[in-house]
Amino acid sequence: MKIMVMDGQGGGVGRSLIEALTERFPEAQVLAVGTNATATANMMKGGTAMGATGENAVVYNSSRVDVIMGPIGIVMANAMLGEITPKMAEAVSTSDAKLVLLPMNKYHVTVVGMSNKKLGEMVKEAVESIEVSKQ
Repeated sequence: MKIMVMDGQGGGVGRSLIEALTERFPEAQVLAVGTNATATANMMKGGTAMGATGENAVVYNSSRVDVIMGPIGIVMANAMLGEITPKMAEAVSTSDAKLVLLPMNKYHVTVVGMSNKKLGEMVKEAVESIEVSKQ
């Protein structure tokens, strides 16, 4: 299974996801794709040796993975203070990969009905959703 974890800004959400994924699915190919070099580098510290940065990396890899994970902003043009370009959002949202998005209430987005969970709880739930889909 190939899993792309995408994040921007500091890459903290992506790093948490990668740490949980590499522990739970050691056989999976986990790819860290950041919108900037800092995010990519931080995500790679989570335990993957594969990383790429920028718009082209997002567009190229979105069609070559089984699962895409990250904060909900990765499917919204100009999210994350403008780091998510329209091409990035389109590539992720139109990919045939399963999308597992963490509902972060940040900036101009409010996800109604979202319970007030901590990041660790959301990461655990996100990783478990992949396990269920494998069966």
